[in-house]
Amino acid sequence: MRSTICLFILCLFTACAQMRFVGIETFNPAEITYPGHVRNVLIVNNAAPQRPDSGYEYKINGVLQDTCKAYADSALFDACRALGEAIVETGFFDDVLLFEENTRKDKSGLLDVKLTREEVQALCEETGADAVISIDRLLFKMKKEVSVFPEGYVYGTIDMEMTGIVRSYLPFKETPHATVLIADSLFWGEEAFDIKILNQLLPLPDNALRIAGAYIGNKTHPVFVPHWDRESRWFFTGAGAHWKKASVYAAKNKWGEALEEWRYIYNNSSNWKNKAKSASNTALAYELTGDLDKALLLATEACELYEKNAGESNPYTYYQYLYKETLTKRIESEKKLTLQIN
Repeated sequence: MRSTICLFILCLFTACAQMRFVGIETFNPAEITYPGHVRNVLIVNNAAPQRPDSGYEYKINGVLQDTCKAYADSALFDACRALGEAIVETGFFDDVLLFEENTRKDKSGLLDVKLTREEVQALCEETGADAVISIDRLLFKMKKEVSVFPEGYVYGTIDMEMTGIVRSYLPFKETPHATVLIADSLFWGEEAFDIKILNQLLPLPDNALRIAGAYIGNKTHPVFVPHWDRESRWFFTGAGAHWKKASVYAAKNKWGEALEEWRYIYNNSSNWKNKAKSASNTALAYELTGDLDKALLLATEACELYEKNAGESNPYTYYQYLYKETLTKRIESEKKLTLQIN
């Protein structure tokens, strides 16, 4: 199984000499687990576009412009294509197909219409797919405002909200395999000497919808495939020789060597604070070298030491509690990830 943690993006920064923060990437399971036979998936646009005169509001100096329209047809297709491309990049499925036609024939964009079992079976038979991922509804709410100032310049914004429903279907199931609610937003802000120049800087309404569609399609892919996420960790530093050596090793991504230094401090320290800090650091080293069970044991001990000696309200107690919870969730995620990959 591929490594579930990525260390090459290590980034250290510190607000004080006592703690250093580490940026890492972890490999996490998809929210949805498919049966093992699902190797080819089909992306389908089953969402009817909203009316051009709905979901778009345009004001100039607070005055509503009543002739504005925006067409979401292409945005729906862009969402499907971006979702498919993002899934392809993970290499999780053998093949990811994109159905070129809109499966909805009605114009009721506000309605959420599921694919029937017969429709799913027909799509799978036609394309050779084992499962269908369908955008069943996707709505946009766009507000554009332009302010003209006496000083001789204009300022314009576009505030975009996207909400939708994405489902996964299997041809042998009567009901959807999974239903996912999606929501996100985008914002543009520009200033210029006149409205003509401003309109060249801000995307046109139809283009703004297409950008938003592609954006939310791309953001939805972790639901269906294992993926990398960026997370933050930290370790404590100290003034002693072993503390300094461990910090140098950590800065060079030599976590095995850092682990030995922190273990030495942990085993030879009588001060509770040094023991708690070295336990926390050792937990981090175990996590980054792949032993999550040992990491959780050490993180739990660090948490208990802080809680006993510094109290529940101490910020370091809270940090250790968060880390313990993070490791607990990672252990559960590893089980799910192993199931999905195998």
